[in-house]
Amino acid sequence: MRAVHAPLATALGTAALLVLSPQAPASAMPLTPTDPAASATAYDAPAGYYQDAEGKSGSELKSALHGIIEDSEALSYDQVWDALKATDQDPDDSSSVVLLYSGRSQSADDNGGGADQWNREHVWAKSHGDFGTATGPGTDIHHLRPTDVSVNSTRGNKDFDEGGEEVDQAPGNRTDDDSFEPRDEVKGDVARMVLYMAVRYEGDDAFPDLEPNDEVDNGSAPAMGRLSVLKEWNEQDPPDTFEKRRNDVIYDQFQHNRNPFVDHPEWADSIWP
Repeated sequence: MRAVHAPLATALGTAALLVLSPQAPASAMPLTPTDPAASATAYDAPAGYYQDAEGKSGSELKSALHGIIEDSEALSYDQVWDALKATDQDPDDSSSVVLLYSGRSQSADDNGGGADQWNREHVWAKSHGDFGTATGPGTDIHHLRPTDVSVNSTRGNKDFDEGGEEVDQAPGNRTDDDSFEPRDEVKGDVARMVLYMAVRYEGDDAFPDLEPNDEVDNGSAPAMGRLSVLKEWNEQDPPDTFEKRRNDVIYDQFQHNRNPFVDHPEWADSIWP
């Protein structure tokens, strides 16, 4: 049985209250919000959550995880704004969010489409499968993150791979004509978000069957690469406290499902050997 959760509207209202100081200044240095002293079990999945996946591997594990996480509550695209203010809250400043690629802490209320504001980045590019901002994959906050507007535009709908020129407004990130490489501190986060989408959306709910592959320049195909690199990033950058807390907030307050690769990074190699 799943734990009883607060209604979504109440959770969104609570998230909005977290924005205490709209004029909070943006930090000049990238952040890696972690707390090494935090308990390793503080954000574990509830007991029994993955019981249907126990003892499975490969395609059977993927199928079992899909059955577990497809039971979720969908948000509208407007509701995503307030949800991200809670999921990506700066642990050192509750009125701000941490931007995925730049690592900058920025006022949670400074969102929109203007230069140097933050907006909603689809880590699995919404054109890869052409699902847009439709309620479902287009609003799934397991792969939606706050990013600098200009950096979001630079990433565009590119696949993930290594190499390229450094991104001016986001040092540590690189890009070329057909791929984007995030900074080291969030490489694993990106990988686990892509793999979550591939398990959550299997083509059985009017949305495309999303799958990772080992290619770039996937265009509008429901595919995202490069899988071999994403698997390396998953190993090199294991889940930190910020990512684990984010997974818990999504489960407790909003969608009521989890990213299994945050809870069990090792399952990536089992499903995609």
